[in-house]
Amino acid sequence: MGRFQRAVGLVILGLASGAAGLLWFAVAANHSVDRGPSIQGAVLGPWRVVYDTAAPSVRVIGAAAALAGLFALGVALLERRITNRSRRSEDQVARPLAPKIVMAATRGIYAGPVTVTVLIPAHNEETCLPFTLASLLGQSHCPERIIVVADNCTDATVTIARAAGVEVIESIDNVDKKAGALNQALTTVLPGLGDNDLVMVMDADTTLDDGFLKAAVGRFVGDRALMAIGGLFYGEDGHGLLGQFQRNEYIRYAREIRRRRGRVFVLTGTASLFRPLALRTIAERRGQTLPGKHGDAYDTIALTEDNELTLAIKSLGGLMISPSQCTVVTEVMPTWSALWVQRLRWQRGALENLGSYGMTPATFRYWAQQLGIGYGVIALASYFALIAVMVMALNSWIWFPFWIGLGLLFVAERVVTVWKGGWQARLLSVLLFPELFFAVVLNVVYVRGIVDITIGRRARWQHVSQLSASELESAR
Repeated sequence: MGRFQRAVGLVILGLASGAAGLLWFAVAANHSVDRGPSIQGAVLGPWRVVYDTAAPSVRVIGAAAALAGLFALGVALLERRITNRSRRSEDQVARPLAPKIVMAATRGIYAGPVTVTVLIPAHNEETCLPFTLASLLGQSHCPERIIVVADNCTDATVTIARAAGVEVIESIDNVDKKAGALNQALTTVLPGLGDNDLVMVMDADTTLDDGFLKAAVGRFVGDRALMAIGGLFYGEDGHGLLGQFQRNEYIRYAREIRRRRGRVFVLTGTASLFRPLALRTIAERRGQTLPGKHGDAYDTIALTEDNELTLAIKSLGGLMISPSQCTVVTEVMPTWSALWVQRLRWQRGALENLGSYGMTPATFRYWAQQLGIGYGVIALASYFALIAVMVMALNSWIWFPFWIGLGLLFVAERVVTVWKGGWQARLLSVLLFPELFFAVVLNVVYVRGIVDITIGRRARWQHVSQLSASELESAR
């Protein structure tokens, strides 16, 4: 890794710290508060409570709201401008997958009916593979080919796949995990596919909701420029409180994508479809304008191959979406140790991908997201630190109605955004502090990822769900 790639986490955290410091300075420079009378009372007899009506001045509140609004608006406008310029690009060297170029090249050409070839990378997935295959075979639009890409399997994965009547490609001497196995399979499959044939890559622990393929194929038929479609994922049932944390997280992510009208952040590895043109073009540009080995569709160095492939398509000008009808159910991590391993890989992979691609128009949104995560780490840590200081410094507990009101608005937002998840999701959200604790855990993972990258600690791609307890503990 280069120096910039090693320092990418520090750069983001430094920018976030600078933003937090600037906000602190702005508030401190205008420290006036609107004070009303303090009211004392008692709760349950001896416990004395003070209600302090002090609140920030209207000027400070207005400035904070204006800054937040301007930042959000600025990011949205820049993203829209970058997207529009990419779609209208005629630069066949830098943007060969741009919609204007693709539409011009395919105008008046009929490449045959749209077909779907599904690749399912699987490493010892005998338990969940039958459910994955059943969800595929039960689709209203059934795929033309289903291929299980068995990677160094030592269980009954291959036997189960063949018994279900699907094809099997076994990886040969693969040491590059999921990405390496898929590259081997694509080398065999891609040459025989036409321009209207689709490649779907889905995890072996994922099940498609009915109508997924029908909706996806309809989108590809209706838009010749569309290069990829990613699914919206929801968490499977079970695994207690930890499972509910993850389900709430996934529900909020899917809601955000729907509000963006399908404009996708990441082509999720749970289930995504690609035009062969996109995969072939990426393989041709590897080692030139894109990171990775020339001829590989997937970068075998990337810890998060789905995020890296998304950046590759965006960098080449490709159009991609996540329609609300294309939903899947994926596994949730059953233990805190498994969650730690999974999220450390996700966070570190995302940062390393940015380090590989640098600051470009295609990566602008991702830099803004990482900056937001870094700022959130600082803000949440400061929140808990200030609460601790107040508890230790004051003899009586003081309630501030203004801040209680803001807190209730925050709780309402948390509940509304998971409303479709049912009563358990709503109950967890209304309690607030359990989800704040979950956020703290994810923040610690984020900081650990930055530390690992900075000191050059070697990263490992790990198959989380199959790790033994001892391996999970050592990974921490």
